[in-house]
Amino acid sequence: MEGKAADGCRIPKVLHYCWFGRGDKPRLVRKCMRSWRRHLGDYEWIEWNEDNFDVDAHPYVREAYEAGKYAFVSDYVRLHALLKHGGIYLDTDVEVLRPLAPLHKHRAFTGFEDGIYLQSGTLGAEPGHPWIAALLRDYEGRRFRQPDGSFDMTTNTSAMTQLSEAIGLKRDGSFQTLPDGVAVYPRSYFSPYDYIDGRSFLTAESYTIHHFSQSWLPAHVRLRTGAKRIVGRVAGPAVIGGLRQLFGRNV
Repeated sequence: MEGKAADGCRIPKVLHYCWFGRGDKPRLVRKCMRSWRRHLGDYEWIEWNEDNFDVDAHPYVREAYEAGKYAFVSDYVRLHALLKHGGIYLDTDVEVLRPLAPLHKHRAFTGFEDGIYLQSGTLGAEPGHPWIAALLRDYEGRRFRQPDGSFDMTTNTSAMTQLSEAIGLKRDGSFQTLPDGVAVYPRSYFSPYDYIDGRSFLTAESYTIHHFSQSWLPAHVRLRTGAKRIVGRVAGPAVIGGLRQLFGRNV
């Protein structure tokens, strides 16, 4: 399970992804994985699931798994996988548009999800990278189920952004390099689709598209997002933006 980095590259050609819950992969996931085969067919692929990861290894993971919140399970497991083996992690709703070879020169990389927050759907690192280790340590003492019975729905992108800001991240959407060689790319590279209002930031530089299946959210929120996408396609993103200015972020 130990991949090797190519000459001159720090990140090994290992592709990590998670599929917990033992359910069938839906059409979107199958479509995305076909794009992986086109562009990453020569990588070592590792699917992390109940057979090769002990979901009882950490209280946060166990509680998220028991609640059926598998996206939060993957938040922890992706960091575990990258810290131990190195490589590139992809969410299963991420479509690859072109080879990722140029990214292997970095010690670690991520990108902006928008102009303020980082994303974790396309994430890479060399084995044992200290930034990944710090992100994983953030789970120490954390529980997914809270004392009042509610769930900690804090996204890993929020925690990643806060921890990175503490080491120098400028939340301005620009390309920058953080300590220990962490490359941070603009949103157009990994998140060129705005799931809030349907705007596209796709360019020739884009490596991946995160389609944001939002599996961690309640059904009514996913339905509302789907409706916004339809309105955005028909009436244009500016209409969604105007409604959000009038009625707030919950539109």
